[in-house]
Amino acid sequence: MGMYNIYHVTKFTIKEAFARRIILVFAGVSTFSLVILALLLFSTDAMDLVGAFDMKTRVDGQLVDVKTELATGIKALFTIPLYGIGLFLSIFAVSGFIPSLLEKGNIDLFLSKPIARAELILGKFFGGTAVVFLNIFYIVVGIWVLLGLGLNVWSADFLLVSFTITFTFMVLYTLIILVGILTRSSILAMMLSYLFFFVLSPILESRGSFSQFLGETWNMVIEILYYIIPQTTELGRISLELATGTTPESLLPLLYNSIILILTISSSIIIFNKKDF
Repeated sequence: MGMYNIYHVTKFTIKEAFARRIILVFAGVSTFSLVILALLLFSTDAMDLVGAFDMKTRVDGQLVDVKTELATGIKALFTIPLYGIGLFLSIFAVSGFIPSLLEKGNIDLFLSKPIARAELILGKFFGGTAVVFLNIFYIVVGIWVLLGLGLNVWSADFLLVSFTITFTFMVLYTLIILVGILTRSSILAMMLSYLFFFVLSPILESRGSFSQFLGETWNMVIEILYYIIPQTTELGRISLELATGTTPESLLPLLYNSIILILTISSSIIIFNKKDF
């Protein structure tokens, strides 16, 4: 029954996501971006320019493939806003899932069925993740195909960006679920996620630049916060490195954030199991 119930809650959550329309807005923005890129790559002038770039040239004494460099620049140009705007829209889209589940009537209906509370939480988690992944994978594959057809650059590393961005969302989504269970507030869950994503993570990532101005106690507090708050800035850097074909400087943020994800979703299930409705 476990996987069967999780599957049906996941399917219900996907339908709920599309009913909220923000996911459709995300898909529309992605499609518009792909159309613009296609027009730029396949216009007559662009095709002539690409034809002229069918060569290698020397930059600082090194032989450089001009098409590859152009493709790399385009990937970076799309990855940065995809990571920022894509996650912004995704967080906005899923922030109300748990509070709406806990509304009187909805939670009574779900709990009246032969379904475990852990299955409810996992179904909500997988459903939200699936919708976001499909949107991100759609635009990443679209960019990859267009660059392959237009510039004959088929670097598979770029496809990994869809997984790293989705993983970042998953970590933030577990926090949204936990805050939603504790407060039943979609606004608070959303704002805390934005706070972690846009403010705290960038500040903590650059802690070395201001640590000399702080005392030992504050530096220790900041160091602890660095390891217990999602390292979204580092995950963004890994995404950009993959997009540009650079070997990631470190994969440790993936490990740290995996631990945060597991602990947070486990805490959500434990707290949800103990709540009275």
